[in-house]
Amino acid sequence: MTEGNDKLKPAKSFGTLVRAFRSRNYQLYFLGQGVSLIGTWMQNVALSWLVYRLTESAFMLGVVGFITQTPMMILTPLTGVLADRWNRYRTMIVTQVSMMILALILAILVFTHWISMWQIIVLGCFLGVANALDAPTRHSFIVQLVDHREDLSNAIALNSAMFNSARLIGPSVAGLLIALTGEGVCFLLNALSFLAVILALLAMKITTQDNISPVKAGILQELKEGFIYTFGSRPIRLTLLHFAFVALLGMSFTVLLPILATAILKGGPSSLGFLMGAMGVGALLSSILMAAREDTRGLWKIAGASSTIFGLGLIALSRSHSFILSLILMVIIGFGMVTIMTASNTFLQTNIEDSKRARVMAFYLLSFFGTMPFGNLITGTIAHSIGVPTTILLAGIFSLLGSLVFTLRFSSYLKKEKIKTGPGSTDYAD
Repeated sequence: MTEGNDKLKPAKSFGTLVRAFRSRNYQLYFLGQGVSLIGTWMQNVALSWLVYRLTESAFMLGVVGFITQTPMMILTPLTGVLADRWNRYRTMIVTQVSMMILALILAILVFTHWISMWQIIVLGCFLGVANALDAPTRHSFIVQLVDHREDLSNAIALNSAMFNSARLIGPSVAGLLIALTGEGVCFLLNALSFLAVILALLAMKITTQDNISPVKAGILQELKEGFIYTFGSRPIRLTLLHFAFVALLGMSFTVLLPILATAILKGGPSSLGFLMGAMGVGALLSSILMAAREDTRGLWKIAGASSTIFGLGLIALSRSHSFILSLILMVIIGFGMVTIMTASNTFLQTNIEDSKRARVMAFYLLSFFGTMPFGNLITGTIAHSIGVPTTILLAGIFSLLGSLVFTLRFSSYLKKEKIKTGPGSTDYAD
């Protein structure tokens, strides 16, 4: 738990906003991962456009999203255990090299015109396996990159800013490149971008593994311990369930963006890139505001309010036929969506034991990546039956419902446990 004033104060200076940069290892990680993430977002846009170009099917977009993300859903709990056991630094290098090779193979297949749907699905499955190991390792590795433990929450927020800066740049560049050269260049540039994070990792000086407890039990026993620890805490359980619900029935709307850009807004690949870029603008604004916070309390209220903002943005987007209005709404949607993620992530990271950090973060990642395959499949199927606008409308309504239930349940917990507010209060309070 952290303590401090009962009011959440804004950062007093730019130095406070980027205080995690006091750590050299984090500087290297931020720069390398920032370049790599731009390539990743370029590949995401190019892949969705490639699938739609090959099939012209909303259902297939959902199916591909489901199949390629299924390894994350199945393996993440187990890889969370492994990330608490293994050397996270070395694991990070292995996963980054693996994903670079997969992106390169995809680029070659597109350039040689050998690409087909079964190849996309197979490569997506391999990428899902690599991501299943990389994600919990990467999230739990952050604590080893900051020299001052009080900078952890700032590092998490800066990671979000980095991620969403890439979300702003990558899709916009990808949309233009697809229109000019095709999808292959985006896959190739993504492969090359992994060199930045690999070189950054090699330049780091990591002195401790920072896994607190030695291995004493089997993998399944440690998985059980992590599950009991995670879901035995009502605040952590409520946070994860809220995030999973909104991810399942709200955030999966992104699978429909290629159709929204073309069939509804009468655009092309560049329109898709700008829509995703607009969402990145809102996400970046959210990340900057979260990084500027000097206090970690009251995050549950922020998570609940942000899912309300996200839901209202989706409802408005479902009624829009104007490209400019849709861009504005995507900014609002991106702001709400990323604030949910960052608030939930920061809340968990500042309220869990180091020895179980990767396992808890694996469940956090599972609440997103584990639900998104089903969300993509559900969204694609519903859109195929009732249309894209109505499906996005339903996504907004469900997000509002999730916000309402979460806020009421968390408030009820605080009252029941008599969690105090004001000076000396816990992270749960205002």
